[in-house]
Amino acid sequence: MTAALALLADIGGTNARFALADTTCPTPLQLDTVRGFAVADFPSLADAALHYLDDIGHDGQAAAIPRAVMAVAGRVDGDDARITNHPWVISRTRMQQRLDIDDVVLINDFAAQAMAISLLQPGDYTPIGGVPWSVPADPDGPCTYAVIGPGTGLGVGGLVIRDGKHYPLETEGGHVSFPPGTPEETAILERLSAQFGRVSNERLICGPGLVNIHRALSEIAGVDPGPMQPADITARAAAGDALCGRAVDVFCAVFGAIAGDLVLTLGAWDGVFLTGGLVPKMLDSIRHSGFRQRFEHKGRFSPNMGRVPSLAVLHPHAGLLGAAAIASRRAVA
Repeated sequence: MTAALALLADIGGTNARFALADTTCPTPLQLDTVRGFAVADFPSLADAALHYLDDIGHDGQAAAIPRAVMAVAGRVDGDDARITNHPWVISRTRMQQRLDIDDVVLINDFAAQAMAISLLQPGDYTPIGGVPWSVPADPDGPCTYAVIGPGTGLGVGGLVIRDGKHYPLETEGGHVSFPPGTPEETAILERLSAQFGRVSNERLICGPGLVNIHRALSEIAGVDPGPMQPADITARAAAGDALCGRAVDVFCAVFGAIAGDLVLTLGAWDGVFLTGGLVPKMLDSIRHSGFRQRFEHKGRFSPNMGRVPSLAVLHPHAGLLGAAAIASRRAVA
């Protein structure tokens, strides 16, 4: 049994999630093994992984586990990766030594989110807008998907399927320059530019980005909102606060616009999957916002965009699910 196991990790700027996969199963992710920890509680990914193994009864050792797939929220450069929104610097070689695992794979977290598409089941996703999507009868048929999701930062990726092979695209598309689409968004950009200089999409579409939008709108309105957290803004918006409600509306509209731009960039006519920690929390807001209108509003390509599904991922551990898909494919390679 242990020869079929894989250690999985999904590492963001705030949370580290671990699990085991049984690579012989059609549904390899073992949900009962999922654990989550704050990345700030550990000096390194290896320390967090060893703590996890100890927590589930592996005596702090991984020797019986032949492979590990580590999805990290940052760019993977050869054998090394740096978390974009956290100080961890990760070395695949050191991970092999510390965990005593020969086959350690480092991938961008949105490459894992992309690979999760291959294991999604009905109930793991819901459409935003009126364009349906269902798991293809031939999951290995030619398809191109986009994946985008706000959490601590903004992750962007894609999945290209050709000739039965799955190619996840590792990108840092969250750091593309923000293109305002309305006079109000131009005014927001001016205020964020004064603070940050260059303004990327991630400066608006993530948890801290929602705070940035609200602060900019408050400056435009001539009010001081005081210290705010993303949850404060969404809660006050739900309670009827007009300025917080407007911040949420702008967030959703901009999210739709850049998701549509991603479809055009990748040629992802088979669909875009919305993931990340904020999507389930803001699902009703996204559904009842200008997300889909801005998603489709692409000039001469608007009719094409009107046929592209946009899907919110509801699976609670999509990053680990994608890591499990990668581990299963490596096990039979």
